[in-house]
Amino acid sequence: TPLIHLRLAAPPGLGMEVMAPATINALNGSSVKLSCTFNSCYKVENKQFSLNWTYQECSNCSEELFLQFRTKIMNKQLDRFGNRVEFTGNPAKYDVSFTLKNVQLEDEGTYNCYVLNPPDRHRGHGKISLKVLTKEPPKHDSTVAVIVGASVGGFLAVVILVLMVVKCVRRKKQQRLNTDDQKTEEEGKTDGEGNPDEGTK
Repeated sequence: TPLIHLRLAAPPGLGMEVMAPATINALNGSSVKLSCTFNSCYKVENKQFSLNWTYQECSNCSEELFLQFRTKIMNKQLDRFGNRVEFTGNPAKYDVSFTLKNVQLEDEGTYNCYVLNPPDRHRGHGKISLKVLTKEPPKHDSTVAVIVGASVGGFLAVVILVLMVVKCVRRKKQQRLNTDDQKTEEEGKTDGEGNPDEGTK
């Protein structure tokens, strides 16, 4: 199940975390949602937020940009996809997923999701490997796998949420300390006597 293959692209503590399934299987001719979500300590502001989706045919191939968000969503009409790409995410809800319609065999490859949400300094990166199947995989009873996957996924989601809250509190506190340090330095500079001015604190 996709839950088991959930991959954290950025190590905890290095800015935002991006969540994307490592592998997605799609049936030839079907529509498939390539899911990419992220955690950030900050609200999404359209003027600053940016998103790039790129496609790589092979691991050594160059990345082709096909979907971008800069104040609004823009589709780069790659001949490869035509008008089959539809943005189905909502950046305000930390979701930057898109849907690929009428999947073709040549759509197989790696899809990279890059997210930047200032004042977060680090760009988040998610990577999905898309496999295109020509026929339905054989049906087998995966109820246990789904239950285990859902339990593990749910537990991981709670752990990630707790870590994010702790990290956000720390980061905002650190930013406040840095701002206070800058203020102190500036106050020291503006005092004509060369002594720190205690009255302005």
